[in-house]
Amino acid sequence: MNELAQELNETLKDSVVYDLLSNYGKRMYFPKGIVAQSAQAKAKATRYNATVGQAFKQGTPLYLDEIYNVFDKDKITPGEIFTYAPGGGLPQLKELWKEDMLEKNPSLKGKSFSLPVVTGGLTQALSIILRLFLDEDDSVLLPHLFWDNYDLIIKENVNASFTTFPLYDETNQAFNVEGLKAAVEASTSKKLVVLLNFPNNPTGYTPTNDEMDKIAKILIGAAEKGKKVLAICDDAYFGLFYEENTARESLFAKLADAHENLFAVKGDGATKEAMVWGFRVGFITVSTKGFTQAQYDAFNKKVLGSIRCSVSNCSKPSQSLLVKALSNKEAYNAGKETARIEMEKRYRLIKAKLEEKADIDYIKPLAFNSGYFLSFECKGDVEQLRIYLLDKYNIGAINIMNKVFRVAYCSVDLENLSDLLDIIYKAAGELWT
Repeated sequence: MNELAQELNETLKDSVVYDLLSNYGKRMYFPKGIVAQSAQAKAKATRYNATVGQAFKQGTPLYLDEIYNVFDKDKITPGEIFTYAPGGGLPQLKELWKEDMLEKNPSLKGKSFSLPVVTGGLTQALSIILRLFLDEDDSVLLPHLFWDNYDLIIKENVNASFTTFPLYDETNQAFNVEGLKAAVEASTSKKLVVLLNFPNNPTGYTPTNDEMDKIAKILIGAAEKGKKVLAICDDAYFGLFYEENTARESLFAKLADAHENLFAVKGDGATKEAMVWGFRVGFITVSTKGFTQAQYDAFNKKVLGSIRCSVSNCSKPSQSLLVKALSNKEAYNAGKETARIEMEKRYRLIKAKLEEKADIDYIKPLAFNSGYFLSFECKGDVEQLRIYLLDKYNIGAINIMNKVFRVAYCSVDLENLSDLLDIIYKAAGELWT
């Protein structure tokens, strides 16, 4: 094992993180290679800096006019676009994202948690975390239904497995707290890895405040009983909440700094929160009780090593643009709220439309209160409905694991949603009545 990895492990040794790390996680480190040496040279090489493979002339990066001309040159410089970003992200962006996280999750104030690390989108954040902590014989506990990319990441990329419990209780109208509790209590492994995504993809459901409190109590309770708990909060659609009793803070805020045996991870991103889907900027933030700054730094170096050996570093122009947006907080928040209100209008229209069709039994909506999606349980074959709508009505939606039919109302204009739902119900009736 590399001596740098050994040094990081020694720093982490008396913590839950060391007990949870996979073999890959224990081997991972951030090398003192080109990137580290270049960072050192940036501070001291005042005469000539011949470290990084970036082309400069008179201190400005070389660039193609055909690319730079599409930008407003009065608002963004070549250095903010064309140079490499530091490993782990622009320092200003990380600080701004942390401040924004505290604003959105006031329960985090006074708690110990890390400075976020920038990743190449939330998918990379999840992939890194799961690789750092999962060995082949490990399993992740997930609610069913879940985003289908979890299957690919956990089974194929990490070569681990997962177990599930039903997302909803027997009424299909509330989070299955008892199902989670039973699954946690049934776990015989000393390591418990739980991955929860709210608002949920594909259903668009977020637990109520009471349900979120109970989820946190179950996971903290497992830690209190001696189990080593890794709780991963996938907050991809965070902030898109439409009901008063929906939990408005991340589960991470309740789990952060909660117990020495519980390591909480928040994966989030600008993707949906700032509506920059193509920017591919995600974040990893972590917390556990009793962690020192040296231990946070050691863990983050393992994350940086994972980034270094996959994408090297993350998009500089994407980060620079986000810094500018987050630095103008009033306008940034106003823009986000305008988008949220637009989504809520669609949500309200859909809820009213579904109420009109409540007596129809061959296709039934699952409970939803947030996010971008709603999903239907179907009397017949989900794939049959998907293909039928595509071929006969030129309408596209998603078959999730042959279990539910997911409709992304975020991508359909408000004035067209009523027609969309009418056709979906009509098509299902043609197939199954």
